[in-house]
Amino acid sequence: MIRFTARKTVLAASALLCCTALTTPALAQAAADETTEDGKDIVVTGSLGALPIEGVGTVFGFDKTVTETPRSVSTISAEQMERFGITDIYDLVAQSPGTFTNSFFGVGGALDIRGTPGEIYFRGMRRLDNPGNYPTPIGASERIDIVRGPASPIYGPSKTGGYMNFVPKSARVQGGSYLASPEGEVTMTGGSWRKADIKAEMRGPGKIGTQEFGYSLFAEVEDSGSYYDNMSTRQTILQGSFDTDLTPNLRLEFGGMYQNYKGQQNGGWNRLTQDLVDNGTYITGSAKPLDTNGDGQISQGEINAAVPGGMSIFGGFACGGGVFASSITDACFTSSPNSALNLTNVGTAKLSRRKTLTGKNDRLDNKGSTLYADLIWKGAGDLEIKNQFFFDSYDNINENSYGFSQFHDSYAIENKVVISDKFENDIGKFAFQVSPSIRYTNFKHGDDFNYEYFHRVDLTVGYTPASDRLLSTECDCDYTNYVTGHYTDYSIAALADFDFSFGLDVTVGARYDYLKAKSAYNIGKMEAAQVASNRADGIPDSASGNKGAWSWSASANYKLPYGLIPYATIARQSTVIAGQGAELYPGDIAGQTFVSASKLYEGGLKGSWLDDRLYAAVSIYKQKRTDYNIQSVTVNQSVETKGLEAEFRWSVDKHLLITGGYTRTKVYNLTALTNGTLFSFFGIEDLVNVSDPSLYLGGQPIGLVPITSKSDSRRAGIPTNLYSLTATYAFDNGLALSASGVKVDSVYSGQSQAVKLPAYTKIDAAISYETGPWLARLVVKNVTDKKYFRANFTELFGSTIVLPELPRSFQASLTYKF
Repeated sequence: MIRFTARKTVLAASALLCCTALTTPALAQAAADETTEDGKDIVVTGSLGALPIEGVGTVFGFDKTVTETPRSVSTISAEQMERFGITDIYDLVAQSPGTFTNSFFGVGGALDIRGTPGEIYFRGMRRLDNPGNYPTPIGASERIDIVRGPASPIYGPSKTGGYMNFVPKSARVQGGSYLASPEGEVTMTGGSWRKADIKAEMRGPGKIGTQEFGYSLFAEVEDSGSYYDNMSTRQTILQGSFDTDLTPNLRLEFGGMYQNYKGQQNGGWNRLTQDLVDNGTYITGSAKPLDTNGDGQISQGEINAAVPGGMSIFGGFACGGGVFASSITDACFTSSPNSALNLTNVGTAKLSRRKTLTGKNDRLDNKGSTLYADLIWKGAGDLEIKNQFFFDSYDNINENSYGFSQFHDSYAIENKVVISDKFENDIGKFAFQVSPSIRYTNFKHGDDFNYEYFHRVDLTVGYTPASDRLLSTECDCDYTNYVTGHYTDYSIAALADFDFSFGLDVTVGARYDYLKAKSAYNIGKMEAAQVASNRADGIPDSASGNKGAWSWSASANYKLPYGLIPYATIARQSTVIAGQGAELYPGDIAGQTFVSASKLYEGGLKGSWLDDRLYAAVSIYKQKRTDYNIQSVTVNQSVETKGLEAEFRWSVDKHLLITGGYTRTKVYNLTALTNGTLFSFFGIEDLVNVSDPSLYLGGQPIGLVPITSKSDSRRAGIPTNLYSLTATYAFDNGLALSASGVKVDSVYSGQSQAVKLPAYTKIDAAISYETGPWLARLVVKNVTDKKYFRANFTELFGSTIVLPELPRSFQASLTYKF
């Protein structure tokens, strides 16, 4: 049972109903401020495509509007993204309830949805996991659908929280016909910290011989600096989609996207204390030199020579203590070998937000390719057979001077057949889908994290030979994990929708997945001590196995008078517990723990009024993993989430659009709650019985955080309450104004709840002017220059590092449309 106090309910209602006159434009389409209807296509003038009046097949696979869909879902159109200056996934939080993202080392790979890392889909097909491998590009999207909760059975195994589905710009116009003539635009953007970006897109009809087709092409090139020291972004994005009718009944849609990204991860501030967050007071001091061969870096061998087993000191056993932080005292670090962790030249200083853990030689390089080809055959009536081919890959390397590196070289190939039909009679409309599919994933993954020492570098000085670690990807040796393998998912799914004439709509579906997996460690590339530890724990060097998993869902809504539609959903969805590079580990395959499942209970109320100009929705839900014995703490935690989500969208007239949202979220780590402990790096505020943190900041104390109650298991970094409000006003003369605001509760930075990050309100604003083919826009982000922070990888590192977010910044763009 989910309970909310009267006060909190009133706050939620206030967030939705108190709309201000912060104004922003709405692409002044046209003349008449009215709703027009053309078959199934409805256009509301001035709405920026924000109203849920078009069919969205990304939730259940049926072409229902968001209002008709019995799930919590939001869409963000290309017009919204353009108007509000949305450039990365963090900007989407203001546009959709249920979303908020902890920092994954500063890289916007995927949103946290309902408090846990979400997934990325491309045209309804699941991409490889991307928590922070590269920033997910959004510029070439026609719209982005954000679905909260696990995916429908038709889409395959998925995570608990939800997913974003990117719909690329199409080669056809609304209604299905080709464009009458080519059209396109070129946009140049510059801004704070040497921002430099150019985008170009073109759409139109074409012909090869007698064969007509439509095309949509997009390219983006960026070479930008950064507010943070030692950071930059260089990337190229190419995307194309093509569409042609091979016969009157057979259509081919194909295309793809290529992204070449070069940047860096950002671990943020180290040596974290409450005083550092509140006042910027930083503990300075140098780590003791360990570079005995003089090559400018410290190797694993040099570390072990100084402190056998490394400088990640587990618990207080060296001083008669135990596994918890409270058992660690000064005596643990005053004698050899642990005295090697002591800092020298200790003091304090005010730390700039520019100074973070990124080093001059750090890199995050990712080359990703996505390809698709759909053959769609239309039979008699509404019979349709669609064959969807999909390919997704990345080649990734990530190097961080403080001691972490990894690589992925992985790809997935999927082929899915969807057979669908619709029937209509006096009783109602009935739609059915049957979908067999096969998905093959191949992975090669290595990482290096046993010698990860955030605190050795003094951020006021930068990396020196005493803090710059020789990484496994640099020597191609001594990896913590180096694993290769593959897995194949054979599946069959079926969905049915019964839309009765008297107002009841029922959707049911089921899916069975049969997964075959194989994985093996490359022992020759791994650290010998890690191999010995794995074998001592009974983890095999290689394993193969198979496992079956059922998924199902049942949903219903009912059309009441006055535009109200209550709904309810119950679902069980299987999920594959893969790592950050899509990898499976031999121990998980041997133990049959590489597949788990989650359950969802959701109920809500939606409605659309004023000739579809006003939309509102509210939902409450509870969802949880059914198996707590396995989790990927990186990308797929075992959690239970309870919450409320509400939003409204109101196209007041052809000038003014207002949206608002409220999110209440509580997330609990079930594995930690079941075990009574959670492994973590210990921060300064955790070690309450050590009088001088400089005794250990040359290394990293680690151990277990006690989880003695459900409140202890709350996932840190995710605010309980989040409010958002956006508005846009377009004048008739081409001038347009816009603003968006997000109000976020204070949160703990880590699972031990030792450091609290302050609440904040962040406001972005934009002004644009359009005349003829030209559009000029100025975007100001963080208008009030609010100082705020984002928690980073809270389960492991939340008490040791935190990301100071960007101050006020400016972006100016000029677009020429033709």
